[in-house]
Amino acid sequence: MKLNGTMQVNTAGHLEIGGCDTVELAREFGTPLYVLDEACFRQNCRDYYRFFTHKYGAEVVYAGKALLNLAVCRMVDEEGLGLDVVSGGELYTALKAGFPAEKIYFHGNNKSPAELGMALRAGIGIIVVDNMCELELLDGIACDLGIKADIILRLTPGVEAHTHEYIKTGQVDSKFGLVIENGQALAGVKKTLEKSGITLRGFHCHIGSQIFELSPYFDAAEIMMSFIQLVYEKTGYLAKTLNLGGGLGVYYVKGDKPRQIQEYAEVVMSAVLRKVKEYGIPAPKVVVEPGRSISGPAGSTLYTVGAVKEIPGIRKYIAVDGGMGDNPRPALYQSRYEACLANKANQMAGETVSIAGKCCESGDMLIWDAELPVAAPGDILAVSCTGAYNYSMSMNYNRLPRPAMALAGGGRAELINRRESYGDLIKNDIIPGRLAFKSDSK
Repeated sequence: MKLNGTMQVNTAGHLEIGGCDTVELAREFGTPLYVLDEACFRQNCRDYYRFFTHKYGAEVVYAGKALLNLAVCRMVDEEGLGLDVVSGGELYTALKAGFPAEKIYFHGNNKSPAELGMALRAGIGIIVVDNMCELELLDGIACDLGIKADIILRLTPGVEAHTHEYIKTGQVDSKFGLVIENGQALAGVKKTLEKSGITLRGFHCHIGSQIFELSPYFDAAEIMMSFIQLVYEKTGYLAKTLNLGGGLGVYYVKGDKPRQIQEYAEVVMSAVLRKVKEYGIPAPKVVVEPGRSISGPAGSTLYTVGAVKEIPGIRKYIAVDGGMGDNPRPALYQSRYEACLANKANQMAGETVSIAGKCCESGDMLIWDAELPVAAPGDILAVSCTGAYNYSMSMNYNRLPRPAMALAGGGRAELINRRESYGDLIKNDIIPGRLAFKSDSK
């Protein structure tokens, strides 16, 4: 397993994160346990700020859907980044954490009237309007509230990124955004400029997630800049903001070759500045929205090994006390991960095993064919790079409580999410009167 961030093997032969022995973390907080490496998370934020904001004056907005809770909101704010939310729940979390409303971007392809009203009343910075239906809805709500809504329009640039089909978003056939090439986007701009409750600040696109090639980013930036120029020629409106989304890939398993944040920044900004020079127009404020590349490498998940099952000549299964309930990505996207035995981190691999979760589903497999030291019940399995879309996509299938999350740094660890209890699982359940228990009258 590749060691990320502050990971190292200590003198006891145990995996250490943030100066904390992960075997001790498992004992103290129980398993499954999400562990967030504070130094790694913050450094990733700082790298984005350095290469985009400090060097080019661009704005970096953390994509909260990757990983969001009160503590994460605080760290993102402390590191000088904005925040991208996609639901009323994420917005509520950010506001409760005291995140500055003016630094929040609100995404989503089907925002409800309640969510839009909540955003407007909170005074958030930008609402990213996805479609004409939303534009009409937002304009009506803004007018009723006597508020002018600052928006950017989400567009579809027609760029195909090389990633899983389920996480492509920039192609023409997408549920997100207004298509540029068929004239839909330009028509949308003209309609937006007519609205009395709307102020158009610029445009947005996002081409996908877990992307290793940088050329699609260059292409998308050029297409968006060309659209800015087209709109200027056709309407006289000149966009002040160009949001190019996120999607930079990270290392999960051998063979993954993620690009550096500095490379990403240079490619994106060179495309924008080239078009600025060509068209002779003022440079828009560029915005990027990294999520996975900030939180992903900073997260790990600890499990306790339970049952061991061997099918001679076929496969050996190692079952752990979590699975698709805390990490549904392998089942959803065939995502791959690396792992080690945290209590045997200094031992060489001795067998090939497949890591099974405990859900009642054949598809609940975390890792196929992992090379590990010989595992036994009670060992602690550490899966790396689980900081993005694990906690945020976790669920209660089979009535499994969601795990706790600990923030590790400087040799100490503190909970930033409590483990759910069985009581938490039924707190919203209701037994209607007609199902109430009846006493036995016989």
